[in-house]
Amino acid sequence: MNEAALREAIVRWGKSLFERGLTAGSSGNISVKTADFYLATPTNSCLGFLDPERLSKLDSDGRHLSGDVPTKELPLHFSFYEKRPQTGAVVHLHSTYATALSCLADTDPKDAIPPLTPYVVMRVGKVPVVPYTRPGSVDVKPLIAEIAGEHSAVLLENHGPIVSAATLDSAVFAIEELEEAAKLSVITRGMKVRQLNSEQITDLERHFKLR
Repeated sequence: MNEAALREAIVRWGKSLFERGLTAGSSGNISVKTADFYLATPTNSCLGFLDPERLSKLDSDGRHLSGDVPTKELPLHFSFYEKRPQTGAVVHLHSTYATALSCLADTDPKDAIPPLTPYVVMRVGKVPVVPYTRPGSVDVKPLIAEIAGEHSAVLLENHGPIVSAATLDSAVFAIEELEEAAKLSVITRGMKVRQLNSEQITDLERHFKLR
């Protein structure tokens, strides 16, 4: 995609995510990486009402070039860009069920999303929980750096999900799948649940070349 198309894609996906209630108010942020620059949603912007011309543009070193001031959550985004070279886009939301899991004290910190469906395994994989840091704090970078090499998505404790992928479309699909799996996990709590077993997960990973 050229820059104009990338800007329109960010606006289109932001509007879609907002209108479907996957992030509220001015929460959530999106960024895209190219060979020469980054585009990011501005700080305190609403994903439902983005202006393509006002998106933040940064150079390859993360310096602000044009547009509005970028999201304060850039440390989250750059944690993935720096540790996962294949990353082309990052999406962070405050979606209800994934955020709920990030707040529950008994959520498994090594894998917050149970393997209830093949699609959460295929599109998201294991989702560790990163200890709480103040939104926008650079303190989150070393915490994500420890695990981003092995994980494309994490839950931020008491905050919400963030997902990286090769393309913007893939990142959005993955965070949507994460939210749906989190919803299944929350609404089936206390029930006898049949999860995918290790052999089934290994088969998916081998067949779809996930690892």
